[in-house]
Amino acid sequence: MRLDKFLKTSGILKRRTVAKDVAVAGHVEVDGRPAKASSEIRPGQRIRVDLGRKTATYEVLRVPKGAVRKEERDELVRLVEETVNPDW
Repeated sequence: MRLDKFLKTSGILKRRTVAKDVAVAGHVEVDGRPAKASSEIRPGQRIRVDLGRKTATYEVLRVPKGAVRKEERDELVRLVEETVNPDW
């Protein structure tokens, strides 16, 4: 599954267009490397999203084949680390 679609499906970001824009701006890393919106996501990878005020790192647990109900989103990713920049 593409990175932008995964970010939306997992609930990390609310819209796929926002996910694409954040990735294009260079604020998303997969396994420590800058990632394009079209990057393929696999279980076991770590995704770091830097939104300025908040930076979060997630571990991919499962990549769905299609749509996912909101109740099932917790099965897709695990929050590893989250930091808030108080100076933002």
